[in-house]
Amino acid sequence: MTVVAQILDRLSGVAKPQRNFFLTLMATMLITRGRINFVNLSRHSQLSEKTYRRQFRKEFDFLSFNRASIKQAEADSQPHLFAQDTSFSKKSGKQTYGLDYFFNGTASRAERGLEVSLISIVDVSKNQALALSAEQTPPPSTTQSAEKTSTRIDFYLEHLHRTAVYFPEAVKYGVVDGFYAKEKFVTGVCRLGYHLISKLRTDARLLYLFEGAQKKRGRPRKYEGRVKLQRLNGFAAVTTDEPCLTLYTKAVWSVSLKRVVRVVVVVNHKEKKKPRRAVLFSTDTELSATTIYRYYKARFQIEFIFRDAKQFAGFSDCQARDQEALHFHFNASVAAVNMARMTARQEQPAEEQFVFSMASIKQRAFNEHLLNLIISKLALDQTAMKNHPQYEYLRSYGAIAA
Repeated sequence: MTVVAQILDRLSGVAKPQRNFFLTLMATMLITRGRINFVNLSRHSQLSEKTYRRQFRKEFDFLSFNRASIKQAEADSQPHLFAQDTSFSKKSGKQTYGLDYFFNGTASRAERGLEVSLISIVDVSKNQALALSAEQTPPPSTTQSAEKTSTRIDFYLEHLHRTAVYFPEAVKYGVVDGFYAKEKFVTGVCRLGYHLISKLRTDARLLYLFEGAQKKRGRPRKYEGRVKLQRLNGFAAVTTDEPCLTLYTKAVWSVSLKRVVRVVVVVNHKEKKKPRRAVLFSTDTELSATTIYRYYKARFQIEFIFRDAKQFAGFSDCQARDQEALHFHFNASVAAVNMARMTARQEQPAEEQFVFSMASIKQRAFNEHLLNLIISKLALDQTAMKNHPQYEYLRSYGAIAA
């Protein structure tokens, strides 16, 4: 793949054998049908299953690779956000690293398997995200030390701290879902120098800030009653381009987060008798309500990375059990999605709206691989075949119109 080769040329410390393997791996992941595991990868390439197993245990600097990918993809625009989220992956085997009970959103319950924390960079102007770092949530410590108080929130913060040094300079805000709306995580993000945008529960305890005249004696008054979502007294209403949505915003005190936040209550009036509400917040109290709403909507681009990685890049298909191979597999899976997005952008004219379908990218890659294989095995004239008017039709045969 030309895109992968261009990025690898910018990296230092990548040995030639590993460079050749990574080029083969990225290309093979896009043409492989069925599960993307060691056996199936060897069936679709010249490398053996043993080679894949051995190379997956070697260290590769995915952070630098993905950072170079993002820099190349966003050369003409400025990304604004980082997004962080986790995804559940089913896995069996008593000796598999990281096995524990994690929440599975598909089943809406905790199940035994693996969990991967992903941090991506979101380009708000193009409304797309590219993966930067994937790390597997470690298993609980087997030591019973009383001093051990580390939680999964601590791991997510550590992952963010390790990855933040690779962020583009334009990134100032982070977007996460409501699970991360905890005082420890919010404080940790702010200490890193970023503002956080997330979601609160509809029954979150919020207090009005006292804005009246203080008494001459006694402790200054800070708060002035609890916020009730059914009334929203003192909140400023902001209209949106969506006819059924209205935003109500005000800076209030969050009891659970122990800080002043800019709250945006999103009210959906589609069902007039029972309007639906969502409570968003930002640690930047000067940010406008429409910007907070737009940034939080952009958070969902990270969900598309998980979707494409699981459906088309073998995110949950790894045959290995050790930590190194699993780490390599998860990162290679999301990197393949990045490469597919960049390839699709290069193939589409710049003036057209960007449309991406991972299924179409894989179908075209498989068709092209099969055509090249037929040309090679039958000793046909490669130049004549690729210049034939029907070659592009065969290359795009079966592709989905996104």
